[in-house]
Amino acid sequence: MRVLEVNNLNVSFRQDGQEHMAVRGVSFHIDKGETVALVGESGSGKSVTALSTVSLLPDSATVSGSVRYEDRELLNVSEAQLRAARGNDISFIFQEPMTSLNPLHTIEKQLRESIVLHQGLQGDAVRGRILDLLTKVGIPDPQERLSAYPHQLSGGQRQRVMIAMALANNPDLLIADEPTTALDVTIQAQILDLLADLKRDMGMSLLFITHDLGIVRKFADRVCVMKDGEIVEAGPTAEIFANPRHPYTRMLLSAEATGRPDPVPDGAEEIASAEGLRIWFPITRGLLRKTVGHIKAVNAASFSVRAGETVGIVGESGSGKTTLALAVMRLIASDGPIVFLGEHIERHTARELRTLRRDMQIVFQDPYGSLSPRMTAEEIIAEGLSVHGVDPGRSRREMVAEIMEEVGLDPATMHRYPHEFSGGQRQRIAIARAMILRPRLVVLDEPTSALDMTVQVQIVRLLRDLQRKHGLAYLFISHDLRVVRALAHQVLVMKSGDIVEAGSADDIFDAPQTDYTRALMAAAFDLAVEEGASM
Repeated sequence: MRVLEVNNLNVSFRQDGQEHMAVRGVSFHIDKGETVALVGESGSGKSVTALSTVSLLPDSATVSGSVRYEDRELLNVSEAQLRAARGNDISFIFQEPMTSLNPLHTIEKQLRESIVLHQGLQGDAVRGRILDLLTKVGIPDPQERLSAYPHQLSGGQRQRVMIAMALANNPDLLIADEPTTALDVTIQAQILDLLADLKRDMGMSLLFITHDLGIVRKFADRVCVMKDGEIVEAGPTAEIFANPRHPYTRMLLSAEATGRPDPVPDGAEEIASAEGLRIWFPITRGLLRKTVGHIKAVNAASFSVRAGETVGIVGESGSGKTTLALAVMRLIASDGPIVFLGEHIERHTARELRTLRRDMQIVFQDPYGSLSPRMTAEEIIAEGLSVHGVDPGRSRREMVAEIMEEVGLDPATMHRYPHEFSGGQRQRIAIARAMILRPRLVVLDEPTSALDMTVQVQIVRLLRDLQRKHGLAYLFISHDLRVVRALAHQVLVMKSGDIVEAGSADDIFDAPQTDYTRALMAAAFDLAVEEGASM
């Protein structure tokens, strides 16, 4: 039985008085119980195609063609008909949970709204359904998380809540737009297994949008490869991977971060270190806010990083990776000595730290959320110059143009706003913003997770080049162990706030010592887990 059939879909957007084509003549179908993957780089038209199926595009879009769900046409129908289809028949999992979840509502309230609206459950039945959904998608201690707000969850936990909301009404067709982008490898595997189980048990169909071809190979029945708004190749997954016909498909399949970083120079200066670092957040109760316990985010963490060295920090969401890095930069409070450029900074005041800030910079995970939409690329990149007042003898525009060229951006585009750049270009702007100050230490918090595989390769090469040229020290946080292997000299493996294993990248990847590390490697590289390995 055919669940969704798209024929000759065309989508254009009106901008500056002109029509810009985003999707051209796209046709594909999804049968009951089938998984179809749309793959391609950012801007290829994948998400626009998916959003078109239930008319979720903005008013500036013009859509033509045909989209049929079972025997019903979904284009140019009433809003009431669309709401019925969106709620009960077709559900979406969006890429960025932080912008899709309401920051003012608890997790329970957001899940409750959907369940009550579409299923009519009340009282304890609703809470039971919510707890069941949160358990299925791997939220730890779901009872404790009901009253949490989105900002109190890790990125991976927020994505799991989004998946729970999409599954709440048992849809016939689930459209998943990069649903595992923010997840670490073990949770990614769990979510994919969950979706596969639901597909089998419920006869559910899936339209899966992703840039991770490893997921496509294991998960999809058929693949549609998109480039510049068109499907350039389509067919059964095994056939596409074994015998790709189009040059673009071959290019996508060959894109993988490889190689190793340059060796750390002998006698390299120690840039930063921590010894027995502890970060505990108090849990308070009652009118007087009495401390009744602690969330032990990081326990007794010790490490050092030298000039020209990359320390990779890996582990599941909520393991303490980002918290550790933020503490080293003194952006959150911690206990234990922190040495930066030979100076103990753990007790420095904000004023004392100000002179060191130009030497410690951070590049965040999400190039969409970390750049101000109201500032041009020039203003974003130059913001630090205004704060720290460096190189007064040179013009700001000259310095911005120089760093843009260094990170692979055209200086002629510095007047544009973030929405006018691709995802990879936005991440290059974020890197340029950090690098323009010529820092000694850069924290890279999942800088490639939201990017296409081809763009990931470019960013990895860029980071290696910048490290080689400037002797930068990196703290590289990632759940993508393939990227970590291509960049890191040393690796810290974190679990529940503890560093459970540490050593050279070669030792960690080739001969992991703990069950937890072996399980991470198995999930990342599609290996068999040894008997007795425990998560």
